[in-house]
Amino acid sequence: MSLRDSLIEFFIRAGRLAVAACQPIRWLTLAMVALTLAIVLLRYALGGGSVFIQESIMYMHGVLFMLAIPMGIADNSHVRVDIIYSKLSEKKRAIIDLLGHCLFLLPVAGFIFFISFAYVENSWRITEGSSEVGGIPGVFLLKTLLPVTAALIFLQGLASIAAHAALLLYADPAE
Repeated sequence: MSLRDSLIEFFIRAGRLAVAACQPIRWLTLAMVALTLAIVLLRYALGGGSVFIQESIMYMHGVLFMLAIPMGIADNSHVRVDIIYSKLSEKKRAIIDLLGHCLFLLPVAGFIFFISFAYVENSWRITEGSSEVGGIPGVFLLKTLLPVTAALIFLQGLASIAAHAALLLYADPAE
């Protein structure tokens, strides 16, 4: 196996690993529904409430969507203008995806990763917590999702680039 093939295989496997790490977050949707029901019952049946539970739903929502971004890239379910793209051959779609990932996805993910460090560092320095009494004292943990998500997007972008490159390199030249 050549170095090129080894690199392609490495990035494809790394992308699969990133997606596998994000798979369990889908269960947060069910937890959010259950907690929302609990808040409604607490408020209207028992006349009470809980800031902690309300904030936990917001945290779960943030985790769910931030970690779902790399999964959307992996299974190619992200948003795109599909008027022309869907009518193109697999090779031409691979070229468009390859260019889009190289020109837009990787630079934006890299920018978010590096620009978020000072923001996250300040939050960790003061161990930023909720501004609400009884809220979750872990805002700094939620903010840490910014560079983590950017890194996962970058990794998934490399995996997608490797997959598209493999398709182009090993595609039938007659197509």
